[in-house]
Amino acid sequence: MTPNILLERLKEFTEANTKDLILEVRVKPGEKGPKERAAEVYTMRLPNKDAETKQIPYILLQFIKGSDDQKEGEQPESECAVRFVFATYSEDGGKGAMDVLNLITRIRVALIKAGVIGEQFSIKRPIEYIVYPDSTPPYFMGEMMTIWEMPTIQREVPLYDELCGE
Repeated sequence: MTPNILLERLKEFTEANTKDLILEVRVKPGEKGPKERAAEVYTMRLPNKDAETKQIPYILLQFIKGSDDQKEGEQPESECAVRFVFATYSEDGGKGAMDVLNLITRIRVALIKAGVIGEQFSIKRPIEYIVYPDSTPPYFMGEMMTIWEMPTIQREVPLYDELCGE
């Protein structure tokens, strides 16, 4: 299965596990709109450059790298790294950083409890996470790095030796 499917399943999982965490939204004077909402979840990139601040709070899921390997005498392995980027807004610096930590903790705990996403992707440890200490108030950011075991791709073409009858 592809990393694309993993990202889709992680997006669904993340939305389901954070929909009840209502976070502060920046509303400029004279603007209408909600002052609080759940974090929006995106895959790979934000919709546009303005979204870096205008879409906060958000969670961005990014495929970082993947590998397919087979050591001699062992089964093939396939895995990929997915980074979760968390962004929140608050005029209260302590609250903004705590909101990021709360999002990270919610997803981290849910992933560890589930262990498997989409019936074919297993999370591996360690799971690494950080709340950036140098965030620029009123925006706060953090991230979590995860590694996922994926189903391996099986050879569909017979080996040369099999074709030659050896």
